[in-house]
Parts: sequence; C-alpha cells; structure tokens
Amino acid sequence: MKNIILAILLIALATACNKDLLEKKPLTEYMEDAVWKDPNLVQAYVNDLYPKMRHGFNEVMLSSMTDESRFIHNYGATTSVTEAMSPEDLGALNLFGEWDKHYKAIRTCNIFFEMVGKTPFKSEAQRTRLKGEVHFMRAYFYHMLIKYWGGVPLVTQIFKLTDGEAMLLTRNSFDECVKYVVAECDSAIAVLPETHDRDNKGRATKFAAMALKSRILLYAASDLFNKPGNTRPELGYVGGDRAARWQLAKDAANALILTAKFSIYKPTGSAVENYTRVFLDKDNPEIIFCKYFNKQQLGTSHDLYNGPNGYHNWGGNVPLENFVEGYQMADGTDFNWSNPAMAAKPYVGRDPRFYATILYNGAPWKKRPTDAVANDPVGVIQTARYERKRADGSIEVVNGLDTRQSPVENWNGTYTGYYIRKFMDINLDAQFFRGDQSWPFFRYAEIKLNFAEACLGLNQEAPARDAINEIRTRGGMPALDPSVSGDALLKMYRYERRYELAYEEHRYFDARRWLIAETVFSGPAKAIEIYGKLNPDTLLYNYNVLTNGVEIRKFSEKHYFLPIMAEEIRRNSKMVQNPKY
Repeated sequence: MKNIILAILLIALATACNKDLLEKKPLTEYMEDAVWKDPNLVQAYVNDLYPKMRHGFNEVMLSSMTDESRFIHNYGATTSVTEAMSPEDLGALNLFGEWDKHYKAIRTCNIFFEMVGKTPFKSEAQRTRLKGEVHFMRAYFYHMLIKYWGGVPLVTQIFKLTDGEAMLLTRNSFDECVKYVVAECDSAIAVLPETHDRDNKGRATKFAAMALKSRILLYAASDLFNKPGNTRPELGYVGGDRAARWQLAKDAANALILTAKFSIYKPTGSAVENYTRVFLDKDNPEIIFCKYFNKQQLGTSHDLYNGPNGYHNWGGNVPLENFVEGYQMADGTDFNWSNPAMAAKPYVGRDPRFYATILYNGAPWKKRPTDAVANDPVGVIQTARYERKRADGSIEVVNGLDTRQSPVENWNGTYTGYYIRKFMDINLDAQFFRGDQSWPFFRYAEIKLNFAEACLGLNQEAPARDAINEIRTRGGMPALDPSVSGDALLKMYRYERRYELAYEEHRYFDARRWLIAETVFSGPAKAIEIYGKLNPDTLLYNYNVLTNGVEIRKFSEKHYFLPIMAEEIRRNSKMVQNPKY
C-alpha cells in the first residue's frame, strides 16, 4: 500500500505542471462529442446496456422469494423472505427490485437517443438497428420497474443538475406506463431484424420485442391491476374495459405465434430429456431471446451455486416441499401424501418434468468427486439418513452424502431434502468449471401460455385448452379433454404455468398478479425428512413432511407492491408511496 501511494504521489508531481493533461475531459463521460463521432464507440455504448439486463443465474434466485425454493446461506445480509420489507430496506428484494440500476440504464438509453443523430454511420441501417435495440431495452427496464412498483415516473429526457424542480416527477399512471412500454416495443418491432448474424448473436430481435409486448399486456390484464374500486391510477386501472385488455394480450401473443418462427422443442421421444434439453441445447426453436455465456470467459456458476454439497457444490437455492408436492402424477391426478401408495413411493410416477427439475433422494446424478466416489460409486443423490449393517452384523445409522450432516461437506447441505436439477449440465464438473447454459429471457412456451391465459380471460376455452395441451403433452402429461372447463381449466392452466416455467423468475410475479400470494407465499417453507430402515436387508424409506422448525414466511397485502425507497421520497416531494408502507 505504501508503494502504491508513493507511485501516485510521483505521478502527481510529474504531471502537476502539465496544463494540457489537467484540462483533458474524462474519457468515461458519455456526453463527450468524441464518443458520438465514432460508430464503434456508439456500438460499444449499446453493447454495455445488455449486461444491465439482470439474468437469473445469480447466487440468490428470485425463486427463493416464492414458494419454489429457499436460499440456505446468510452472509450477514438480509437474504430471507421472512424479513420485513420497508421503505428503508427492501430486504432480500434489494437483489431484484433494482430501482436505481434500472433508472440508470434508462438514462443511458435516453442519452443514446439524444446523441445518436450526431454519429456518422457508414450505413444508416446500423443506426436504425441500434435504435431498435435501445427501444427494446428501454421498454425492458421500464417493464421491470412496473412489475415491482406499479406506475413509475416516465423519464424520457436527460436531466442536468441545473434543472432543479424539473427533475421532481410524479408517478405516471399504470395505464400510461403500459402504453409507453408497448409503444417502445412497437418501435423496436418496426426496425429490428428477425435474426442476427453470428457476430451479433445475442442482440435483441423483432421477436424479442414481440415477446416483451406479450408479457406486459398479459400483466396489464391481470387481477392485480384490475381491482374493482381502485382509486389510485398508479396501482392499476381505474375502470375501463378489461375484456379489451385481455384481447390486446391475446393479440400480442398470437402475433408472435402466427410468425411460425418458433416451436415447442421435442428433439427425442423422452419427455424428461426434451424438457431438460430446452435449457441446454443452444439456439433450439423454443428460445426467443436469451443471455449467452461462454465458459472460457465468464460462464455461469448456476451448477456450483445450487448443486449438492456431496459434490462440493453450494446447495444455495433448494426446492421446497411446498413446490415438490404440487407435481401431479403422470396420469394427471393430484399427488397426495394421505394416499398410502403415493406416500410410500413419492418419487415414482410423477409428471416427467419433476425428474428434469428436481434432484431428490435416489435420483441418478453424475459421478462423485474422488473423495466421495468410494461411498457412492454409482452417483445417486443421498438426502436421507439410513441404516447400514456393519461387518459384525450390527446396525449403524449413516447420513447421506448430500445431507447437512454429510461426511463430504456439512456447511452447505439442503434444509429441505431437495436440490435443483433444472438448467444443470450433468457433464459439467461444477466444482472446478463454469457452464455455458443460456438464460432464457423469453421462450415460446411462455408465449403459448400467455395466449392461453388471455383466452381464458375472454372465456374462449377451446383455443386456451389447445395451447395448454401443446405445453402439457410435450411435458409427457395427458392432454386435457373438453370436459375440463371453467374453474377446473383455470386450475390446470395455473398448474402448467407454475411447473413449466419453474425457476425462470415467473412465479413471484404470477402469484402476485393472480392475487394468491398472501396464501401461497405465507406459512411454513416445508421440507422432507427421510429415513431408510433395513427390513431385513432392503431399505424401506419413511417420509416425514416437516412443517415445524422450518422457515416461516409471511406475505401481507402490502407486499403486492414494493415500497418506494425512503431516500427517493426524501429527494422527491412529488413521489407518492405505495399503500400500507
């Protein structure tokens, strides 16, 4: 440190009399004319917006704010959904509801539109394409704000410190915000290409903008934003024609479906394999827009963050029994712990997507690391305690390699009896190497489900059922027949959306917009306790669902919207807080 300080002082002395050096403008200042005179720098400027679109392969997953999973670590920070949110601290949601980051990204977009006209592009097509990309990203950042807070201030200009009172903006209505996002999507759709060449892979396309438009219009038609008697326009619609909103949502989804550019991915005859490969096979026909990773450069640590501790992984976001027990049986009937046959073999004969999403006790997995392979030469998940005979015939009780009492590692085992399987590469040694799975911002299955939900909102059950069945049968489940109607059909739709889109950052928003979060996000985050008893030489497993001594969660009415941060209220007297905070 002393050497560094000395070096800085020497540099300062050497340049103290250099007037030219002192008068140079900072190279990081985007308003610098030099940036906008160079098409390559403008391209780099737009490139820098993409990393601001937060992907889902983070150590703490949004699923752990829901009834899908639990984050098992606590690094002295607020990482538990049981922590109360307040305007001073969003708790765990600080990691996701990124007000400041989104507005900074929006400001970057606004600067682009103000300055890009000065850039001497050799091809006007490049300017047009970049404008389309930034329209898409500005829409994306605003849609993220709207999903968490409702109506927010629409900032479409660049403010300077001298603007004073002009910077104090009120919240726009929810309706105005939705229309703005839709208009931005339409601007992007009009100019963006359908695909990009290899050098521009990963950039926004026309179809990405169409998918975003579909999502925001579906949200706009949902229960949360269409409460009867609502008097606060920033929290949703105040009157109006809800059927027209459902129709807009249906039309937006159908417009993308009618392009016939995407399909539900079925590369094999195995439903489990097909669902697994949706998230591993690059550029498959179901992926509309994704975040690419290169394992030789940045890569993704999803496998390390969430893999079993018996493989020296961190077991971070572990599935809840609340989620696991909701998987149907393969014949379409509900699983029920009160059914003796089901309770005796709970992991047999379930929805095939269960086996592609969840690592459970007895699930086949990858080869163990060298220090554990002697105890498990096959590679099977062990989240149970079980009896084993010693050489002298006596019985000992052994903790499975993937439990919290694992002989491999005991600080990072699951609290629930499960680990995530989805997105994971069975061929990857996650202890030492990163993966290159892509994060799906938008995939075709979501669009088909968006279409189905909008049709249900319009009481058009036949096309809704057809769309649900396309997703359901790819998952290896029986198609719904016409007798499934009314509330039963809506229940089946919500089942499909919950389990088809699991761990893709949909559940938090879906439960809120359906106004069921107070029920499904509250109560114990359940776990499974498994004990294998020898009888006489065969292990018979007993399964005990834990509701006591586990994490207790509480989602209140006010949590349907995040609070506006106190610092934002303090610096802007026109900012109105969300209710009950």
